[in-house]
Amino acid sequence: MSVDTGNVILEVEDLHTYFFNRGSTVKAVDGVSFFLREGETLGIVGESGCGKTMTALSLLRLVPQPAGKIVSGEIRLNGEDILQKSDDEMRQIRGRQISMILQDPQTSLNPVFTIGNQLMEALGMARREGRKNMITRAVDALRNVNVAAPERRLEDFPHQMSGGMKQRVVGAIALSCEPGVIIADEPTTALDVTIQLQYLRLLKDIQAETGLAIIFITHDFGVVARMCDRVAVMYAGRVVENGPVREIFNEPSHPYTRALIDSVPKLEERTARLYSIEGEVPSPINPPSGCRFHPRCPFAMDQCSVDIPVDKEVAPGHRVSCHLY
Repeated sequence: MSVDTGNVILEVEDLHTYFFNRGSTVKAVDGVSFFLREGETLGIVGESGCGKTMTALSLLRLVPQPAGKIVSGEIRLNGEDILQKSDDEMRQIRGRQISMILQDPQTSLNPVFTIGNQLMEALGMARREGRKNMITRAVDALRNVNVAAPERRLEDFPHQMSGGMKQRVVGAIALSCEPGVIIADEPTTALDVTIQLQYLRLLKDIQAETGLAIIFITHDFGVVARMCDRVAVMYAGRVVENGPVREIFNEPSHPYTRALIDSVPKLEERTARLYSIEGEVPSPINPPSGCRFHPRCPFAMDQCSVDIPVDKEVAPGHRVSCHLY
């Protein structure tokens, strides 16, 4: 993948992350490439099991060990390949340059430590300073994500907070060291609709103020339309289409992208039966040959079951991997 833009902060090239267990190989991420510009939001969408979260964990080099391994590829953050960094160097990069908001705040926060302890631990990884300054910075971090009465909340335990408040705390921890890139892994899944909207608006406001680059992992195209500048569609460990959000919505090129968009209910249309994609995501242990979507694709040809489609540009900045093009 060649990127000629000057403000690219993250570039992923042909990333492969596999799991090796009892004689089988799980190809969770199998040749993923994309880039992210400063101040931009990239959405990564796809069904469960397509490799979205494992891609995110690979970017932080937090693939579960010992079974998981990043087999090949490049992850260039600020021009440097982090796959060549030592474990000590990665500990300095996480939080400071790239951070992650995990999907479930209930399991992200330690129930036996106060919010203040967990925030100050993250802050202490970035710089060493006195406790008084750490408390001040922790209060500021909570205030930045619109937590009411942040001084008092430092003494609270996670179980004393609502789901929406815990998600804000998780965001405060991820943002506390002012990274350039944030990965948000379905951060609104556990929230009700009203709180979801508030949280998404908060992320956009923080991005506008700081120039933060965001990778937003979701299965909700409504969130993609609201949050993202570009979108990468993943299927069975690969990116099958990527491009500007408006173009993907108006002119989806890959049959899988069309199927995902058609699966979203439209309030203005009356229908007796909602559209669904037949079949299920194939096993990453033994994926189909050729195009991995061909067993479910209504446009499949003989070639689709044999040859892996080549990534092609169908419009400026809009690429698709499909034998129809």
